[in-house]
Amino acid sequence: MHIRPSVVAAAALLLMMFVLAGGAALRESVTIDEVAHIGAGLSYVQKLDLRYNDEHPPLAKVLAGLPLAMRGTRADYSSTQWTIGRSFFPAFVGEWVFGDWVLGRWNNPQSTLMWARLPMLLLTLLLGWVLFVLGSRLGGDWGGLLCLAAYTSMPAFLAFGPLVLTDMAIALFTVLTLWTLGELWQNPDRRNTRWFALALAGALLSKFSSGILFVAMLTFVLSTRWWALAVQPADKAAARAWRKLRWRALRKGTLLAAVVVYAVYFVFSWNQPVDIPGFAGHGPLVALAGRLLMPPWLFLRGLGWVLLTAVRPSFLFGHQYPYGIWFYFPVLLVLKSLPGFLGLLVMTLALSLWRTWKSRAVAVIPAELATHWRAIWVSLLVFTGICLIGTMDISIRHFSVPLVLLTMLMAPLPRLIERCARRPAWTAAVVAVVLVASCLTTAVRQYPY
Repeated sequence: MHIRPSVVAAAALLLMMFVLAGGAALRESVTIDEVAHIGAGLSYVQKLDLRYNDEHPPLAKVLAGLPLAMRGTRADYSSTQWTIGRSFFPAFVGEWVFGDWVLGRWNNPQSTLMWARLPMLLLTLLLGWVLFVLGSRLGGDWGGLLCLAAYTSMPAFLAFGPLVLTDMAIALFTVLTLWTLGELWQNPDRRNTRWFALALAGALLSKFSSGILFVAMLTFVLSTRWWALAVQPADKAAARAWRKLRWRALRKGTLLAAVVVYAVYFVFSWNQPVDIPGFAGHGPLVALAGRLLMPPWLFLRGLGWVLLTAVRPSFLFGHQYPYGIWFYFPVLLVLKSLPGFLGLLVMTLALSLWRTWKSRAVAVIPAELATHWRAIWVSLLVFTGICLIGTMDISIRHFSVPLVLLTMLMAPLPRLIERCARRPAWTAAVVAVVLVASCLTTAVRQYPY
């Protein structure tokens, strides 16, 4: 059995990330959000009850709770720490107390934290593998390895990847949603519709900011009207029928994703008390209707709570601001990224502009993937724009989706270098290798910090 050298190199990079991120996580105490997420995730699996931390969708917490439940992690569901959370506002406060007791009172803190973080670390590595596979399709083996090297050495992902948070899950499923959207727009058959639906459902179950995906998808679809793809028919009537077929598949995929989200919420809220106003204590039929309405109620209530609490103060350069500021994430991108990563971004942009200025056909993206490429860069603009105008500027981890999409945009760099004249190509190749090496060596040298 022949294994491509690029696959071996990718495995080595992912092993490096496993050691760096996982080893650092073993030395770190629990973060504030993990206190609520770990206790909630355990209760989701053990009790099928979503009363705690419903301000975030359940997927990441369920993944963290699975190994804890399998190894018999204990929680006292007869205690006040649990029973106080029967209604929303007491649960919003009680989730922190319950999580603290799960971690520090009822179980060993070190082993509980380690097993809760393991699925998050594996999810981080899975995202790396996805970037390598998709980057290889966009830019060849070297393009895939370039994306993976940038990702596995990025401080934000090394630091936050293993933590029981929602950011890695939303980054992974956003990438998968955009790629399957490209597949669906290329060929709107049942198979692609189902894959798109599963990816979108994963995003919706990961974080409420996944709603930005609908803006990104609409922008992508509208862009095909203003700037036609090469695969679109030239005739207006044929183009209209072509888009109508894809719109229908997109609606079906979105509906199927909603069904999956409903099913997950329904299963994991099975034992949760029905707390919809007017649906408790009015007989079995009303109770059944309340049980059937619990999934949309929980989803919309959590989303509404996030929107109500979305305005947070920001602190940057020694100044405090009462709400988010537009330059927060651009500044953090520069300050919290490795110089080699920033250099690779600048290099990719410069070579792309140079080829455009020379009026040469930029045939660095395979023609069959032009739709996927459009979905990626259009979505990057949408996610970045919403981050800039947003009012919740807390951490670079909330910029995880644009960071991943920026990393994917570097996939064509090796082919851009190949299409340069011989001497500039050699110079650019050496510079790119030095920049990648600087990223990897810096990440290794800074371990475990």
